[in-house]
Amino acid sequence: MCPSPRSEDQKFMLRAIQLAENGLGATYPNPTVGCVIVHQGKIIGEGWHQRAGEAHAEVNAVASVKDPSLLKESTAYVTLEPCSHYGKTPPCADLLIKHQLRRVVVAATDTNPQVAGTGLNKMQKAGIIVETGVCEAEAREMNRRFFIFMEKKRPYVVLKWAQTADGFVARENFDSKWISNIWSRTLVHKWRTEEQAIMVGKNTAHYDNPSLNARMWTGNDPVRIVIDRHLTLDSGLNLFRGKQPTICYNLTKSDTKGNTTYVAIKEDNFLKAVFDDLYQRKILSVFIEGGAGLLKEILEADLWDEARIFKSQMIFGTGISAPKINGICQEKHLVNEDNLEIWRSK
Repeated sequence: MCPSPRSEDQKFMLRAIQLAENGLGATYPNPTVGCVIVHQGKIIGEGWHQRAGEAHAEVNAVASVKDPSLLKESTAYVTLEPCSHYGKTPPCADLLIKHQLRRVVVAATDTNPQVAGTGLNKMQKAGIIVETGVCEAEAREMNRRFFIFMEKKRPYVVLKWAQTADGFVARENFDSKWISNIWSRTLVHKWRTEEQAIMVGKNTAHYDNPSLNARMWTGNDPVRIVIDRHLTLDSGLNLFRGKQPTICYNLTKSDTKGNTTYVAIKEDNFLKAVFDDLYQRKILSVFIEGGAGLLKEILEADLWDEARIFKSQMIFGTGISAPKINGICQEKHLVNEDNLEIWRSK
């Protein structure tokens, strides 16, 4: 039995989504996008947006087609509406029009006000058959950081912590090394490469002295963010060292020194103001690794989207309690002997 056109569209769009995921962590502040070009049921071109400032998915897919004369009889499957404006690269909608694609299938409309349907309209006016909404839920999930940023005007916020079997994230002296195992910690470094920024509170910076890089995985190091309201942290800490940029949010000082940008924020609605500032800086996602006080503050303010919680078999007996989460547990995994839970906000 031959597959229906709809199932064919879904098959090729899912492949485009798979390609788009290759760009996760490298395209900020742009979304991740994949494109597949199909001629008579066969893929003749593929591409994805590989790095910010470089060619978009449609450009790479068209360039990979060995016989460009086939494009006039082909369908392009794109995970996000082709752009219609000039940025660091020309509009992708114009490229598809130039090559006279017969049909363009789009998973999700771009909610960026600079695009927001104009790419679709431009292609339709040029005579291209345009269809939307194929695998839209999957495409929005893959690009959830971009859509939260555009629609809620703040970064996508991922919380992460490790807790003992009896519910503690650190000992009473703030020592938390190591609750999770080496496999879990390696996975965390992979996650760091996938987010644009990483945030910790003052106590975590002081007691753990983290570097907040991705040294255990290949990929980009995130922008480091620390909350230090009263500027009590030692300037010699690891997060203030090296070339990796750091933003320090506080109550009194706005300045730049070396790799560190100090940003003064008013105490009223402090965290919301922090996320408002990150939005203005085009930070699409933030990975928050603690400590307990900062995590609880964000949970109580309902300024989070996803939480990744490792539960180990270790027992502390007493210590600093893990945050209480009110959301939906979507996934559970075993990472060696650690239990990993993935939560989403309601």
